Amino acid sequence: MYTKQALHELGIRGDAISAKQKRQLDEDGYFIVEDVLSKSDVKKICDAFETIHASEAGQGGHEVHVEPGARRLSNIFNKSDAFDVCLSIPVVLAAAHYMLGEIKVHGSNLRDPNQGYGQQDLHVDVPKRFVDDWWVMNAMVMFDDMTLTNGPTRIVPGSHLWPAINVPYVNIGDWEPEPLSAEDQKRIPKDLAGPYPGEIMVTAPAGSAIICNASMWHSGTLKKDNTHRRMLHMTYTRRDLPQQLTQADHLTKGLYDRMSAVHRYLLEIEPSSAVGILRQPKKDHKGWWN
Repeated sequence: MYTKQALHELGIRGDAISAKQKRQLDEDGYFIVEDVLSKSDVKKICDAFETIHASEAGQGGHEVHVEPGARRLSNIFNKSDAFDVCLSIPVVLAAAHYMLGEIKVHGSNLRDPNQGYGQQDLHVDVPKRFVDDWWVMNAMVMFDDMTLTNGPTRIVPGSHLWPAINVPYVNIGDWEPEPLSAEDQKRIPKDLAGPYPGEIMVTAPAGSAIICNASMWHSGTLKKDNTHRRMLHMTYTRRDLPQQLTQADHLTKGLYDRMSAVHRYLLEIEPSSAVGILRQPKKDHKGWWN
């Protein structure tokens, strides 16, 4: 199987992502789509999140990262079928294919920062070796409204075309940054936590998806109120690169049996799928994942 075939079998055609959205992804590094999930889908997912998090509590997200100050879940598809709908959002898959070519699921982490937490330094999630060497696309799927007071993601439009900054240690692998030009040196802020010219605080309603290039400069911000801001980071990567969470290592019979051949391909959980796949070494986990 290959990606275009997989999307074809899911009924996803080329027009699932519009020319305008392609242009926004190319030039700005992101675009927003509302109503990618129904209200009933969102409620089912939120109910599952609360049930699973209640059982995992302070260990939530342990398969990838436990984050002080935030409620997290990882390895979600092995824990509930409530999340399965997130594997078949047409615009997300079409955007990932457009940006990356041959794709597979990279990670799927739910995050809800606590009041008084969530502030992060500007960073990119993954490195790149040259301009347009894209490694990961992130679809931030909202299960609650993201507002200006509950820790909105801040982004710097167009910065995916600039050098990678502040890459989380765990994602560096064997990457070594190249020397910066004088122009790029001027772009790097002295204070990664401070405001940056042209930055945007993204707001979006529940059921929407913020689709962005993971090479874009971005960060979480301080959550000032106590409303929920449950979000799924549904990430896709190229098939020659490793997954953030190696799905085959966590595979349950229940997940395998209920997935179609297409979704087994996209999750890379078929027993033979590891053949020929580059398993790029990663450094010990000493950082975080947004």
